[in-house]
Amino acid sequence: MTMSMGFFLKKTFFYILIAFLSCALVASQGVNRSQLMANVQNTKDCVTTFSSENNRVSTQFCKNISQTSIEPTSSSPFTPDQSLTEKERFLATITQKLSIIPVPNSFEYTLLRAYGSAFVNQIPTIKLPPKVLFTNDQETKQFQLTLTMGKVNNTSNCELQKSAADAFNQARAQVQIPLKSGYGASDCTRSFATNLRFWQKYANNNTLEKVRQGKETKILGTVAPPGASQHLWGLAIDLRVSNEAQIQALNQNGWYRTVEYDVLHWTYVGLPKERLTEFGFQNKIVEGINYWVTPL
Repeated sequence: MTMSMGFFLKKTFFYILIAFLSCALVASQGVNRSQLMANVQNTKDCVTTFSSENNRVSTQFCKNISQTSIEPTSSSPFTPDQSLTEKERFLATITQKLSIIPVPNSFEYTLLRAYGSAFVNQIPTIKLPPKVLFTNDQETKQFQLTLTMGKVNNTSNCELQKSAADAFNQARAQVQIPLKSGYGASDCTRSFATNLRFWQKYANNNTLEKVRQGKETKILGTVAPPGASQHLWGLAIDLRVSNEAQIQALNQNGWYRTVEYDVLHWTYVGLPKERLTEFGFQNKIVEGINYWVTPL
């Protein structure tokens, strides 16, 4: 018998002995297989292979599990510290999405207060704008071209970001929910030009200046200033909701009224109702309508 063959047989006998003792341990101590393997691998993860050459047993590598860590990814959901105030929880959450938070009392901060609910969205496939206000049509189009869109079922040209469209279609599968106009694109994702046209229909430059100065904010519940609408982001839809069953179906699929006085407007937040307060949302009833608003 050669030395290499003897070595191989000794190793084989050793592993058979280990297997026998392991079975005996399981039988006598009640330790299941997963527990046993967990104990064996508590410090090192080794890959052992048999080499056909010379009938040798060889260990390729061992990795120390204690040195392995799971790094958070951009798609990992974020939950703010619940010891913080509502405002602090909200700001801590949107900081994950917005690189620059508007300065309090600024025009952009006013817009964030009115329309910033969407920045809490934790759905990995949802894309949020880099800021609360687009300055022109070109900037808006550049952002919209990066979006993955989906169609709202049984409409001709109503599109939303795909995850938002899927969630709305699921709500509609539960109960009939008509769009404001019945089918139109203006109810869903809008262009900068459409946003501007709506503003000019309900307001003017004088009104815009008052909003900039913080002297007029109720208009924001009727129409968004040019470049500020959630409809530009593919995360808002205008609906004719008239009963509790429709509201429940929308809420169950992450859709909420988030803009005070805008009864028709629904925002895709993507959170179950019971978790909204975790992120600082405040429940507010205005003229008998239930809204979930930002705490700013």
